[in-house]
Amino acid sequence: MATISHTPVLADAVIEYLRGSSPEARYIDCTLGSGGHAQAILRSFPGSQLLGIDADPQAISLAQSILPQDAILINANFAQLEIIASIHDFRPVDGILFDLGLSSVQLSETGKGFSFSHDAPLDMRFDPKQDVTASDIVNKYPENELARLLYQYGEEPSGRKIARHIVNHRPIRTTLELVNVIAQAVGQRRGRIHPATRSFQALRIAVNRELDNLSAGLRQSINLLRSGGRLLVISYHSLEDRIVKQFLSLESRGCICPPGIPTCVCGHTPTLKLLTKKAIQSSQEEINRNPRSRSARLRAAEKI
Repeated sequence: MATISHTPVLADAVIEYLRGSSPEARYIDCTLGSGGHAQAILRSFPGSQLLGIDADPQAISLAQSILPQDAILINANFAQLEIIASIHDFRPVDGILFDLGLSSVQLSETGKGFSFSHDAPLDMRFDPKQDVTASDIVNKYPENELARLLYQYGEEPSGRKIARHIVNHRPIRTTLELVNVIAQAVGQRRGRIHPATRSFQALRIAVNRELDNLSAGLRQSINLLRSGGRLLVISYHSLEDRIVKQFLSLESRGCICPPGIPTCVCGHTPTLKLLTKKAIQSSQEEINRNPRSRSARLRAAEKI
């Protein structure tokens, strides 16, 4: 197996929380990316099987060059997780990993417009077969809808002001054109983050329907895990982490009836046992090696 130069985030913690599975366990990497986590899993658990999924076809091509030929690699969205696993007779499984957000390769690519560090068309699609691009949203959405999107998905407090500037400067064709418009709206620098960070996050989430797909993937993962199987999720911003935290909390509880109901009528039973009371974060040493890991949060649970 070839060696990959990309270092996966929180790799040691991922392997630690996956331990306890049988030597020939089955794992699903729902966000294959550069293949770093998948490679670490296969090296740490000899004889194990891997199903890797990624919506970006370039990620699949890269992973094929570094992972063994018997690894099953599928270009699809993890919102179809159960269908994919069933088609490939890959169930039940011992571990499922979601490493959300962008890979280093996606950020360094100049053609998809994920980064505001260099100029590129306003695309932001993980899968080029998707219909909606960032350009469609920036240039066609009404001002109110654009402002709502920036606030909801980017938690951008200046969403209305940015939306107004975008509408007034249409058409906007490239990432640097959009960065300049945002900078005019809010100023060149604002605290530790680039002024375009939240807006680019919002557009990427909207284009790829990331939050809806995350909720769908999490629900399906429970059905695929065997008893004792483990679910691990690495998130990079508060919107993702909130969805993961609430999902794990709900599925680790019994009754979920509203407060005030004297007798349980929901019949809900817990499906997961929490393994992380608080999210696991990167060490300062890892952050120094890989600044992207600074915002990473790992949560883990075990199927009951």
